[in-house]
Amino acid sequence: MMRVALAIDLGGTETRAALVGDDGRFLAEERAPTRANDGPDAVIADMAAMAARLRAGRPDIAPIGIGVGAPGPLDGEAGISIAPPTLAGWRDVPLAARLAAATGLKARVENDANAAALGEWSFGAGVGTRDMVFVTVSTGIGGGVIAEGRLLRGRRGLAGEIGHMAIAADSKLRCACGALGCFEALASGTALGQAADALARSGGAPALLERAAGGPVTARHVGQAARAGDATALALLDQEARWLGIGFVNLLHLYSPEMIVVGGGVGQLLDLLLPGIRREIEARAMIAYRDVPVVPAELGDRAGLVGAAGLVF
Repeated sequence: MMRVALAIDLGGTETRAALVGDDGRFLAEERAPTRANDGPDAVIADMAAMAARLRAGRPDIAPIGIGVGAPGPLDGEAGISIAPPTLAGWRDVPLAARLAAATGLKARVENDANAAALGEWSFGAGVGTRDMVFVTVSTGIGGGVIAEGRLLRGRRGLAGEIGHMAIAADSKLRCACGALGCFEALASGTALGQAADALARSGGAPALLERAAGGPVTARHVGQAARAGDATALALLDQEARWLGIGFVNLLHLYSPEMIVVGGGVGQLLDLLLPGIRREIEARAMIAYRDVPVVPAELGDRAGLVGAAGLVF
């Protein structure tokens, strides 16, 4: 008999919830904006309400627990959200305990990137591997590491914050964490968009400015223009690939994975980025690491929900 979990993917912009079978199949799903500036009480109440609606809509299904992927830093073993920069007013919030009390279900909580790594490892691109690194390149950069067939959690479950590796000592770009030169500050979708917007405002990328229709130029606009053959957009992606490649070389040397799986919004441009990424790997990685494939994620934006369900199973 199939077991079913209630999975929640808590994001700074949007919260999604689903009933997920132990075969990875989605049985019901909904999404709603995250009231990220309203504090933990409002957000947890919204999460509990989404869970209640899903259960009411499928009274034939009895979930065995609730799994949550949430922004880090987060102590998954204790179920505590420590101080996520994308959620205002959150400091040492006992998220698992509060959701369990609100839903009557045993709750497990994990860093959202770790949850997505579990999803891709269990049902996506990483199936069959014992050692895998998942990297999500979107608004920020997150990651999860599967080492010898287990999620690498580290002290307090804080391992795998790969977005905050310092990859440029002389960088003046400040990360959301407050440090300079972080992988996230240089190679995230936000960083790509900011570089493109600055170039466009200076008159160096009129096609991108036109695509943005007066608003800020984003990574999405860069990707669209690059796929249309725009030379400026392709040059921006080449620089993006350089930073990603440098970061990936560090991951290869640190974790020796069988593959690096890339997801997130910028990850959807991997076919355009891969030549530049491989160029950096060939130039910087030790020979023993150069044959490791860099592949696209397969589950898309459902990876986090599948992984959150896996916490229950």
